[in-house]
Amino acid sequence: MSGHRKALVPEDITALFVERANEGDADGVAELYEEHAVMAYPPGKLTEGREAIRALWEKVLENAPHFEPENSLPTLISGDIALTSTLSKDGTGARAQVLRRQPDGTWLRLLDQPEFVQLSRDTF
Repeated sequence: MSGHRKALVPEDITALFVERANEGDADGVAELYEEHAVMAYPPGKLTEGREAIRALWEKVLENAPHFEPENSLPTLISGDIALTSTLSKDGTGARAQVLRRQPDGTWLRLLDQPEFVQLSRDTF
């Protein structure tokens, strides 16, 4: 991994993602994931492993999308595992990530669900 700043607390991951994605840095985004991480993207599919995640972000970032920080929900931590989540800016859903504390004390994404569609209460 390169000399990028690391996530010292789980909440850092989202800010680091926004920063690196807006710089078009697919390698830097991929460094936020564990080697065998799994991402539920593109919709309906899984992208498995850091290299596949890097390739996916390289393709996505070719179009220079702009990402904004989103409101975080409370982080849940149990030992070396954390669940972080954010509400989408447009109010249509949420995003969730499972992170794991690394041996050096920093955090990386293990599971990433970047798009949840908000369901109405009538759905249940």
